[in-house]
Amino acid sequence: MTRQIHSRNAAVQVWTAYLDNRTTRNRDGRFLVHGVRPITQALACDWPLETLLYRLGDEPGLSVWAREVLDSSPVPVVGLAPELMAELGEKSAGAPELVAVAEQVPAGLAGHEVGEPGEAPVVVVFDRPNSPGNLGTLIRSADAFGASAVVVSGHGADQYDPRCVRASTGSLFSMPVLRVAGPADVLAFRDRQVERGIPTRIVGTDERGDRAVFDQDLIDATILVLGNETGGMSAAWSAACDDTVTIPMGGTASSLGAPSAAAVALYEISRQRRTFAR
Repeated sequence: MTRQIHSRNAAVQVWTAYLDNRTTRNRDGRFLVHGVRPITQALACDWPLETLLYRLGDEPGLSVWAREVLDSSPVPVVGLAPELMAELGEKSAGAPELVAVAEQVPAGLAGHEVGEPGEAPVVVVFDRPNSPGNLGTLIRSADAFGASAVVVSGHGADQYDPRCVRASTGSLFSMPVLRVAGPADVLAFRDRQVERGIPTRIVGTDERGDRAVFDQDLIDATILVLGNETGGMSAAWSAACDDTVTIPMGGTASSLGAPSAAAVALYEISRQRRTFAR
């Protein structure tokens, strides 16, 4: 018989804390997943899930999708009263049908490898992202354009924040999202890639870049660096880059947000490789 919870107990309090308490998420190694596509992607990618929480009550009934997930998934299931599910949902969205309690996975870059000799993988580095939503959007763009990994540098937004998970539309579960302290870790990764026979350049995006992004050769393996949304690339990251590029713009905007800049640069990498592949 499915376990059911009708009053706010210790377990519900912990799950609720995962919404906005990073310390609790990291302590427990858990986070929440909301939405049809993110939950579907987590299951399709065999991401480790601890529990599936579902809304009790018949009015309104669960959707076909929710019932299929509950019937087919081997993950333990717990039913919560609607008012408790509403506490675990996103603000003003009512009580969700399903919420998944997921496990965090190891997220270090040390020892990580991407690609094989003869390939040209792309890795995206986001330095100290301020916004979980921006980080999630960047992860989604990196996935869409075939990047091999996203690396978060410094103490920026948490990839396991529910706002990031939602903004990634499930891409968080289909590609590695790794964390590093700063440029030294990425330089060491680049050196390991070169030793493996994968020549790799570090290319930073900056409004004062050396050349326009479409004038930069991006066909070989690339580590694409996006600076902090407020301060741009730090001096340490500028020094770590082999090249810096700018995105020419019209209008009165002074710059693009980091997720938009990443999407433009990733599109240009994809375009060059389709057009000029060696």
